[in-house]
Amino acid sequence: MSNNARFAEIAALAGDPGRASMLNGLMDGRALTASELAQLAGITAQTASSHLTRMTEAGLLAVEKQGRHRYHRLASPAVAQMIESIMRLAAPEVTAKPLRTGPRDAALRAGRTCYDHLAGRLGVSITDALIDAGHLDLGLDAGEVTDSGLSLFARAGIDVEALTARRSRILCRPCLDWSERRPHLAGAIGAALCSHCFNNGWIRRLEGTRAVSVTPNGQRQLRETFGVSL
Repeated sequence: MSNNARFAEIAALAGDPGRASMLNGLMDGRALTASELAQLAGITAQTASSHLTRMTEAGLLAVEKQGRHRYHRLASPAVAQMIESIMRLAAPEVTAKPLRTGPRDAALRAGRTCYDHLAGRLGVSITDALIDAGHLDLGLDAGEVTDSGLSLFARAGIDVEALTARRSRILCRPCLDWSERRPHLAGAIGAALCSHCFNNGWIRRLEGTRAVSVTPNGQRQLRETFGVSL
């Protein structure tokens, strides 16, 4: 298949409202069943099954079997990056008279997971603080953790050198935030930081969405550890 044909195939798959809803529903990094994705997209189980088969064959989704259940997830961070880019284009531009949005939309803009890393004002604020303090250097397509950043993450309990040694994924890169229109931190270090925040109770997921809220302890720890003021 030529590159143009491959591009057209992926664009057509992502362009269907039902499939788009299913892809967006997997952006929090979880794996969901076909019935869960059908309910999320508001489509029948038969239609969902057809969509999932096509997206799996195209390499957008991966399937994990556990017992009699099949769980679907995004196939790679590259797929998540593509979806985030499309969401950024689809998001309404900021105007002099901003659109009124519901509580869920406000929560997503405040803080959310973008596949396996943090996004929204929360993710961008952490990224800005790391850059301003000289712990992180982000370019257009890649980034670097500085010596002071290595020390900072080590004190926080995140082993950057171990992440680098795995070589299975780029350590850090910018991911342009669809709501803030500025980059947040992605890559292996972005994923490790997100997991660290969840595991230590600094953030918690809001039920039924990929929005996250920062706990009182999380606000204190983010301020003391990374210099983030929320």
